[in-house]
Parts: sequence; C-alpha cells; structure tokens
Amino acid sequence: MSVDAAVGAGAAQRGVDFDAARLADYLRVVLGADRSGALQIRRTEAGMSNPTYFVQRGDWRAVLRKQPAGPLMPSAHAIDREWRVLQALHAAPGTGVPVPEPLHYCADREVLGTPFYLMQWVQGRVFTEYATPGLAREERASVFEAMVGAMAAIHRVDPAAVGLADFGRPGNYFARQLKRWSEQWAKWRRGDDDNPALDFITAWLAERVPASELLRLCHGDFRIGNMLFHPTEPRVVAVLDWELSTLGHPLVDVAFNCQAWRMAADENGGLLGAPLAELGIPGEDAYLERYYALAGSTERMSTFHKVFAMFRGAVGSASVASRGEGGNAFLPDAARVGRKLALAYAMRGRKLIEEEGKDGLA
Repeated sequence: MSVDAAVGAGAAQRGVDFDAARLADYLRVVLGADRSGALQIRRTEAGMSNPTYFVQRGDWRAVLRKQPAGPLMPSAHAIDREWRVLQALHAAPGTGVPVPEPLHYCADREVLGTPFYLMQWVQGRVFTEYATPGLAREERASVFEAMVGAMAAIHRVDPAAVGLADFGRPGNYFARQLKRWSEQWAKWRRGDDDNPALDFITAWLAERVPASELLRLCHGDFRIGNMLFHPTEPRVVAVLDWELSTLGHPLVDVAFNCQAWRMAADENGGLLGAPLAELGIPGEDAYLERYYALAGSTERMSTFHKVFAMFRGAVGSASVASRGEGGNAFLPDAARVGRKLALAYAMRGRKLIEEEGKDGLA
C-alpha cells in the first residue's frame, strides 16, 4: 500500500483508516478488478471532510470517497447524497455540469468501517488558490470564466428532469439552514467566549431572513479547489465534492464562491489585497454580472447572502477544528486550521455588517 509521502508517516496512518486487503477482496468480487500487482492506495491532500483516495491495481484506477471514522452528526458527511448527484448529472450530460463517472456505491460498513463510493479518476489540475499562481494572465481570466460558467450551469439544472425533485425540502431554505447551522455551532463551540463574532453574525442573520423560496440544485461548497480543470486548457472537466449539495437557494453558492474577494491568501486561498487587474482576474461586481447573465438570475446578492456564507464557513470550520481536537480528523493540522478559519470567516462577516451600518442594524 502506498500513501502520499508528503503527508508524513504519522499522518498517513491517520489518513488511511481502513483495511486495504479487505478493500482489495471486495473490489475483486464486485467489480472484477483482478489486475496484476498489489492494490495501491494513495491519499489525496483534499477531502478534509470526507477522506479521498486514489486506488489503483495494474491499469485499473478509481477515486474512493468515504465517510470519516468515528461519531458523526446526523446528515453530515453525506456520501450517499454525493453519489446520488453524481449519478443524476452523469446520466444527463446535456446539463453542462461535468462530473466523474460514478462506478460503485457501498453502504455496508463491514467493508471499510463507513459507507464509501468509487468514481472515475479524471486527469486535471486543481487550483487551491484563487490567484492561480503559474498561469498566464489570459489563461487566468479564462479560468474564472470557466468557473462562473460551471456554477451557472449547476443552477440552470431542472432538478425534476434529472431525478432530483425530492433532493431538498420546499420552503424557505435560509430559515431551515440558519436553524440547522446554529444548532451545529452550539455543539462545536468550546465555550461562551469561543467566537464572539460568530455569535454576533448568527443573531444578525436570524433577524433578516429573506422571504424568497427560490430553490435550485446547489453545490453547497462551490470554490475553485472543488473543481478539476483540463490538464492544459482553462476549462472545467469535473466538479467535485458534492457532500453539501441540496435543493437550495442559488445565491448561497454564489456568495460562498465570492468569498474569494474578501478572504486573504492564507484563508482558503482568497484574493484580498491581490492586484486583480494585473493578474487578469475580474472584480467581484464584474464576476457577479457574468453569473447573473449566464444563470438567468432574477435575484441579486445582498449583504445577508454574503454574511450567511461567512456564517456557514465559520461553523463548518469550527466542526473541522472540533474533530481535530478530538483526534477524529483526516488532516493532522485540522484543529489549528479549523479554528483559524472559523475566526476569519466570522470576522469577515461582522465586517460586512459594520460596512452596512455603524450600529450593525442597517
């Protein structure tokens, strides 16, 4: 068994939390993956929430996504939902949303300890920084065009036409999500003074839930690091990590994606302070107008949507930190990174509110 050497031996042992021999036996039975040589497993650097691995035997290759080991919150790490979206979108290529081919789903916890699925191994480039260092200015502009095009394509999908009509509940998405994520924050917080800025934006949001009941297919974590770009061309060949996907309000994806313009480079690879024109990267307003045109959007992003995205980012990061502190995280530095990002997201959210009105009530 091979594990990415860059993570170090200790991290490798934490990352590969299943029996490789059992996986090899299982694949031989269900997929006929009986090639010569030993089954190789290489952990990816991505997938902080749901561990992700490259698996290979001979000329057969696939990507494995699984739930993390240990206790999980209800509805978290929804491997089954990821699988369902991949199936739906792969079976409907006319949507224009590229996804890897889903190969096999296993709900039997006896195999690897958690449910998992296998999907096509797609060749491509992953950019973890929105500044996309190493690209030419013209290519960088095309990458942003491809990214906004992929997001708009997701939101143009007719859920009923691809078998996802029941993929989310009707009604006010923001009201439901605010309740759910507030409950998660109550679970993950370390004390009353853990993150005051997050408490502040949570209360602010609760008083300003918009009345919109617009629902479309949403990715839930739409950022540049969750896309594969063609090895040599500035186009998206696969949208990945659909764990948080649902039928929701499309401006949730838009606001989360646009966090890039408010976060620093060491905060999920943001663009804050970067020379955008010099780099060939559009400003946020131009990017938004392009999205509205491509998606046929009838609603526009407001301060509420921007703060809501920061709220979700903060709570999600706090959960990663909590798992890291409990020894149940995929990455060895999860506790430190999670706490840092939880504070950063919350502070950015509070700043947005303060920019709307000095008393935070505008």
